[in-house]
Amino acid sequence: MPLITAVCRVAALLPDSGAVGVTAIDKRPLDGPVEVKKLGVYGDVQASRKHHGGPDKAVYAFADEDAAHFTRLLGREVVPGLFGENLRTSGLDVTGAVLGERWAIGERLAVEVTMPRTPCATFARRMREPRWVKRFADEGRPGAYLRVIRAGSAADGDEVVVTSRPEHGVTIGECFAGLSPDRALLLLDLADRGGFVAEPVLDEARRASARVGV
Repeated sequence: MPLITAVCRVAALLPDSGAVGVTAIDKRPLDGPVEVKKLGVYGDVQASRKHHGGPDKAVYAFADEDAAHFTRLLGREVVPGLFGENLRTSGLDVTGAVLGERWAIGERLAVEVTMPRTPCATFARRMREPRWVKRFADEGRPGAYLRVIRAGSAADGDEVVVTSRPEHGVTIGECFAGLSPDRALLLLDLADRGGFVAEPVLDEARRASARVGV
């Protein structure tokens, strides 16, 4: 049964050498339930609003199974929150989640998968690992951003139920690796029919379709 194994939010803003001067990537697990609303976990913040946060990136989810993979790769434990995630899951294929897939969490919270996480220089500085952005990308396990469809609480131990999965089948992993033209067209068609596709994904779909002159 898929579960939430940790809910994390920023512990403190840390000094950072990037343009903003601070980073909110230092997320740590919370005890007990916490409200999750349109803009994310209650009390969480984003230092760089240009690249992080907002309704389509309200919550960042990462799988225990993928954390275990990186633990083996790095030779050190990837504890909940180390990658800046808000939710840790178990028994859920986050990389294989379909864009637009919806999850029910606990008694009320409902979220929708929007896009993969893109590793950045702040993440690299956090990890202090050589060539970290490329190494993380090469593993193809980015985690997923979620938008909140219905606010509710989340806590360690809450059940996660996949309540719907779009027929187009385009996954977080495919989007992260780079959409092929035919997969891009599926997303563009969905958007043309009024379906929700996050703007960064639409941009990628347009670029991919343009490669064959569509």
